[in-house]
Amino acid sequence: MPSTIVSIPSTPADRLAQVLSRIEAARKKAVAPAPFTALVAVSKAFGASDIRPILDAGQRTFGENRVQEAKAKWPALKRDYPDTELHFVGPLQSNKAAEAVEFFDAIHSLDRPKLAHALRAALDRTGRAPTLFIEVNTGEERQKSGIGPLEAPAFIALCRDGLKLPVSGLMCIPPEEEPPAPHFAMLAKLARAHQLPLLSMGMSADFETAIALGATHVRVGTAIFGPRT
Repeated sequence: MPSTIVSIPSTPADRLAQVLSRIEAARKKAVAPAPFTALVAVSKAFGASDIRPILDAGQRTFGENRVQEAKAKWPALKRDYPDTELHFVGPLQSNKAAEAVEFFDAIHSLDRPKLAHALRAALDRTGRAPTLFIEVNTGEERQKSGIGPLEAPAFIALCRDGLKLPVSGLMCIPPEEEPPAPHFAMLAKLARAHQLPLLSMGMSADFETAIALGATHVRVGTAIFGPRT
């Protein structure tokens, strides 16, 4: 039998539509999906000319991983699309905490006490309260950021109860060489144990698996924007 050829949408809007369709299909297939699954279109390393077609197609939630890059390209875009929501999805330096709080609507990478204290100070100074996700290093990889699974309960208590930070969820990035499902399941179990309703997990290669295990936010870049140079 001849092999089936899967066509790849050629335009950003078509790729966005395909990803949204896959999200919906995964939610229908899941036994117990989250109440919602938001798509965070990760636009890091892409310019305004790449982002505008995605905005024109209706997408309003985007992810960036560098504060300065985001501040350089998004003000003009947000003037044209004021309902856009920006999420910080990369490692955050403590000395950038104040800028991140002022600029972003959500931060997915709270992972250490020094950053937690810096965010508390920034919230007090600005009066803003972006949604915060604690990043858990589920694979305990030395080269990655994130709090270890065993340290996570105490860190959650520090952030939410001690510092009164607006922590609403957890985030993880599974090791590339391992199946992602056990890591997503671990994160979901930890979130349930601490009554955190949001789960940021799943990227272009594995977001459907993440949705099956309860993701409320999937961070998809390559499947929408194409490969980064």
